[in-house]
Amino acid sequence: MSTDARHMNRALSLARRGFGLVSPNPMVGAVIVKDGVVVGEGWHRVLGADHAEIVALKQAQKKAKGADVFVNLEPCCHHGRTPPCAQALIDAGVRRVVVAMVDPNPLVSGKGIKMMADAGILVEVGLKEKEARELNQAFAKWIVSRRPFVTLKMAATLDGRTAQRDGKSRWITCAESRKIVHRLRAGSDAILVGAGTVRADDPLLLPVDYPMKKAPLRVVVSSFGDLPLNSKLFSTTDRGPVAVALGAGIPAPAPAPVPAPGPVPAALSSLPIQVINAPAPKTGVDLESLLDTLGQQGIASVLCEGGHTLAASLLRAKLVDKLELFIAPKMLGDPDAKPLVADLGITQLDQALGFKILRTSRCGPDIRIEMIPTC
Repeated sequence: MSTDARHMNRALSLARRGFGLVSPNPMVGAVIVKDGVVVGEGWHRVLGADHAEIVALKQAQKKAKGADVFVNLEPCCHHGRTPPCAQALIDAGVRRVVVAMVDPNPLVSGKGIKMMADAGILVEVGLKEKEARELNQAFAKWIVSRRPFVTLKMAATLDGRTAQRDGKSRWITCAESRKIVHRLRAGSDAILVGAGTVRADDPLLLPVDYPMKKAPLRVVVSSFGDLPLNSKLFSTTDRGPVAVALGAGIPAPAPAPVPAPGPVPAALSSLPIQVINAPAPKTGVDLESLLDTLGQQGIASVLCEGGHTLAASLLRAKLVDKLELFIAPKMLGDPDAKPLVADLGITQLDQALGFKILRTSRCGPDIRIEMIPTC
């Protein structure tokens, strides 16, 4: 491994320390090297705090002059919550800046690189770009579309069953798999489930098996708002925020226009929760509208842990950016047990949804498969 690659790996490692803390900002790490010696390091620690480059420059002080800087994302060139990092690097007199990826933010995209190059700094782009893009994939989607990156998590038996016929699913997967899911929760801005999951499993939806840095918003999709008020979600609003996304509430004959949001169910209005009205043309919740609303609130990543009905709705609407599938070496063999997904309306193999496998790994006895849709 080259020396430059080693320093960029360190910058990526530092960036990951912002996991679960800086969203919707990106995770960024910076390393400053002078004469082969690291003289400054930093990472973006929390939303609104100094960016990674500024932290590293403060540590390096005068040693930054003539030094090389390694950063996993293009330094910003605009005034946001903090001053521009590109200008700070210019003022410090650094010699070279190695950037893993161009910032997808339209306010920055290439402008920070040009600013530094115009000031005489040698700028190199693309080292460890793949790793950098994967690290900040949620930010990259949100900053351009203002819609969150959606990860669909599913756990199933070998015969593709996600729950017993009565809806209960504890526990299909092993403790190791569940710990990974808790890490996914800790790094997500919001957790999405359907009303059926709340009624069947009464989930807490907090990353209790992983150090929680910031509680995610727990969102329940419910057409009518008929939810058990004694559930763990509604009794733990002091531990993390909760939202209910309501649908039309009453059946609407097709092709009727989208009905106006009805009154919030009285039982829900008494709770310290957020109510999001996202009615679909028929009874149900408009998931695209819901995601747009969440994105406007600065939610850059959503982890869906709902059942087969919500999973099918997201897949049909092509709203899934990544699929996390955990397969347990078990078999139910019950045709009435809950399937992996509900009816997608597909009957021909040549119309089947396609996925690209990114990686597979073992979680105790389980198999974890990470995929992205290809169509």
